[in-house]
Amino acid sequence: MTSNPVTVTAAYRVVLGREADFHSWGWAMLGASARQPGFLGGGVLVDGEAEWHVVYRFATEDTARAWEDSAARVEWDDRALGIARQTDRRSVRGSKAWFDAQTPAPKAPAPPSKWKLWFVNMSAVFPPVLLFNLIVLPYLGDLNPFIRTLLLCLCVTALVTWILMPRLQRFFKKWLYPPLQALRGRHKRRTA
Repeated sequence: MTSNPVTVTAAYRVVLGREADFHSWGWAMLGASARQPGFLGGGVLVDGEAEWHVVYRFATEDTARAWEDSAARVEWDDRALGIARQTDRRSVRGSKAWFDAQTPAPKAPAPPSKWKLWFVNMSAVFPPVLLFNLIVLPYLGDLNPFIRTLLLCLCVTALVTWILMPRLQRFFKKWLYPPLQALRGRHKRRTA
């Protein structure tokens, strides 16, 4: 193996329902490229549901270019027309480049503003405190104020911690952490 093999990655957007056809096409195309001089290997990869990748490697830049410019390669691209659309193609020399960061990592989202946190906390705390004061405290009027307050805090804290806050955080997630949706890939992807 040479010290600078070339790895080519082609990204495709597959037509819905044609995933199996694309998978067969990708492996058949790799079988054809394996007959070319300098072929080192390849594979078909799925990136979630959005993109598929065909990756192959040649010993030198010349052997990779010979396959890319060949009539056989153009014929394989024509066969994929009804199955998928190529969205990106990248060629990298050597293996070190695959371990270097190609794009900067997204920044961690900023915490929600204080007023949003206050609103969610008040939404979780106010209803159980009100209900406890209206329903339970009249029956505990003879108890020591310390014990009465302790019971209120224990009950409300348990309700807020295990029942109300998790539900409210899920409900207000997009409002509290809008950048998180983009970081997790739930934003609209760019089409090439």
